[in-house]
Amino acid sequence: MLMLLRAIAIVWLAVLHGQTPIAASQSTGGAPPRNLGSAPSDNVLPAQLKASIQQLGSFDFPIRMQAARTVRRADPAVAVPALIDTVSDTRADWYVRFRALVLLSGFNHPRTRDVMLTMLQEKNDRLRGVAYAWFEHHRDPALLRRLLAAEAREESEFVRPALTRALAAHASDPSTAKAAGSPADLQKTMIRLVMSGQDIFRAAVIEVLGEYRAAYALDSIMAVAKLDGPLQDDATLAIGRIGGKRGHALLADLQRTASRALQPTLAASICLTGSNCASHQNYLLETLNFASRNPGYQELVRAAARGLAALAISGHQDAAATLFDVGIPSRDPERAAIALALGNLALRNSALLLQALESRSDLKDATELLRDAFDMLDEDLEEERFFAAVRRAYWAAPPQSATRAAAETLIQRLEF
Repeated sequence: MLMLLRAIAIVWLAVLHGQTPIAASQSTGGAPPRNLGSAPSDNVLPAQLKASIQQLGSFDFPIRMQAARTVRRADPAVAVPALIDTVSDTRADWYVRFRALVLLSGFNHPRTRDVMLTMLQEKNDRLRGVAYAWFEHHRDPALLRRLLAAEAREESEFVRPALTRALAAHASDPSTAKAAGSPADLQKTMIRLVMSGQDIFRAAVIEVLGEYRAAYALDSIMAVAKLDGPLQDDATLAIGRIGGKRGHALLADLQRTASRALQPTLAASICLTGSNCASHQNYLLETLNFASRNPGYQELVRAAARGLAALAISGHQDAAATLFDVGIPSRDPERAAIALALGNLALRNSALLLQALESRSDLKDATELLRDAFDMLDEDLEEERFFAAVRRAYWAAPPQSATRAAAETLIQRLEF
């Protein structure tokens, strides 16, 4: 469900800037610069940096993309103040401020925290959403009461998923959760969000509680998983991620009676609990192969691809290899579903994705599949985190190594 919302959001963003999604996915006309990231030799002049920041709001997608690449390669001592000035200028175009804030997050600078705190009060919901997403990864006990207060009033569809992810991240950290009065207070809030509100927001809560292995919410998530409906798939996968005997027992019961469409998620979830993983992963492989080659099984393609991505995120590199093996020769609409699953893997476990790419002889084809994913994704801060992780991996890897080759191909093909 959430992946579908992200895919729709990219269409909205392209239309807003006067482009079709197809135009937005086109590469730039010229060859991309060879400079690949934050190296001491990067030489972006202040005037060039200033012009590039203003071009972040260009209606021409290739110009916007090239502008972001230039900013990423600038000296942080120059780029960070310039980005902060842009973000802080309330008279500036909101989209330029939004993109500047996303790019600022990639520099990992000490001043970023104060900027993100200010953005929590920003009227524009896209800016607020970036700030909440940032605090998921930079937990702060002093901020927790503000997060809880925001949960009671925040209604934006662009903000609530990021806000609930930040809350779940804080709830997973005992030292941070105490700032709420007691860890139980924050956990009660998260459980309430599982059981109430709009389904699209509840799905985001269930997803993140599974990712953070929130055992305190298991009973509520199990109750959701027992009910046929749009949240059953999310709840089933969350149970597998949380693990435990009670969760496994429910998954085994559901496996005997659930619909065909839910079976791939159940297989992945049972594997995640550590039970009979090889046979369940093989079932996912066979299901994806069959459904991607025969028309009319799009629902099974999405479910099997999502299940394999969940296994890959948890550390199963062979599941990532399966997604590439099946996805590279596939065609839309099946290809789009597999690409989105790989995109989710890239955002949630960048290191494993790089490892999976290092051993591939079809590296360009594999990264083209990821390019398709990033054309559809709409998780700006998480994408920037991925770009930063790949650039760090590039510079840390020895020359001529498989890691550097994979990172360089990603940088060139995804054009960041």
